[in-house]
Amino acid sequence: MAAVETNSGVPLGELDPKRRGRFITLEGGEGAGKTTQLRRLVDWLQGQGIDPLVTREPGGTAAAERMRALLLDSANAELCADAELLLVFAARADHLRQRIEPALAAGRWVVCDRFTDATYAYQGGGRGLDRARIEVLEHFVQRGLQPDLTLMFDLPVATGLARARQRSAPDRFEAEDLAFFERVRASYRAIAERSAGRVCLIRADQTEEAVAAEVKACVASRLLGDS
Repeated sequence: MAAVETNSGVPLGELDPKRRGRFITLEGGEGAGKTTQLRRLVDWLQGQGIDPLVTREPGGTAAAERMRALLLDSANAELCADAELLLVFAARADHLRQRIEPALAAGRWVVCDRFTDATYAYQGGGRGLDRARIEVLEHFVQRGLQPDLTLMFDLPVATGLARARQRSAPDRFEAEDLAFFERVRASYRAIAERSAGRVCLIRADQTEEAVAAEVKACVASRLLGDS
């Protein structure tokens, strides 16, 4: 699968971010408030004159959404961890080639609900898959492309699960036990520590307004040049 190239022939993942659209991802465990904050962020960006492509993972294309349905369906509880990992990256490959990479190459900003950090957290931390195995697929599918900024929403697992389970019946992931989600949270926090230049770790147990203020401050300072 060839890397998407710009008009200059440079692969998108190697292009100076200033010459392409900005790529923002939102991450966090169940019930962390990502969906609410994504909507608020998009509204705020539009107020700054930026009209981003808004998408999600797994999903974002017709084929990737069908893969998402397989991954979340509680009827597929016996799906093995390796198959789960491959489905996640198959969906990501289609999503990147069809939507994310063309938008970025055209100079458009992209805001995505979850990306590869979620794979390291859920399939790596939660399922216990070897990080090196995930890295191989990351390099193959992404060809060097990384988010410019990741907003990572952190809160205690029990609080997040209580929020999530008030919304609807648990899907295949939400039905996992507390220990699974503690590993997911620990993985996310480790990513935030390793990648502090890319990741803003935000306390999601604050009021919605306080969380939104942190999101705006982080995006403004890191991507819009505000101090």
